[in-house]
Amino acid sequence: MTGRAAEERLVELLNTTPVVDGTVRDTLSAPDEARAWVRERGGTGTREEVARLVAVRDAIQEVVLGERRPDSLREFLDGVASVPGLQDGRLEWTLRVPAERRLAAEAVLVWAHLREAGPGRLKPCGNPDCRLFLLDRSKPNSARWCSMAECGNRMKARRHYQRVKDARS
Repeated sequence: MTGRAAEERLVELLNTTPVVDGTVRDTLSAPDEARAWVRERGGTGTREEVARLVAVRDAIQEVVLGERRPDSLREFLDGVASVPGLQDGRLEWTLRVPAERRLAAEAVLVWAHLREAGPGRLKPCGNPDCRLFLLDRSKPNSARWCSMAECGNRMKARRHYQRVKDARS
């Protein structure tokens, strides 16, 4: 449930509301596209599952942005259990949750793991015009943009333009 792949899946979920040509586009708003997205990530793609995933995505985005309290994510864990078992002599945990709620519950569990294991590493892009999130894996935890090629260059160009403009004034 945790691990790099699960962390990347969480970031993918959070990044399903990018800004395209100045407008927020919700990848999960079109039913066929949403079902395909969910199925590609191991879900069933039911309407209920998609709705729950959209709700958890919005909630986690707001928590990461500081607009919502982390306790509000509790509702996505109601009825979820993690059950221990032995597999090849190793302790393994199995998540028990109805299929249509599994991806949403996993998203909250991965978010909680990241918050404990790497506080401040899951963050919004530093570009105020961008709605993407990043998982900062740099040693000093200093990444600021979802993409250096896109947002990083834009922000540096803006600061440079402002410095030149201010110097001329």
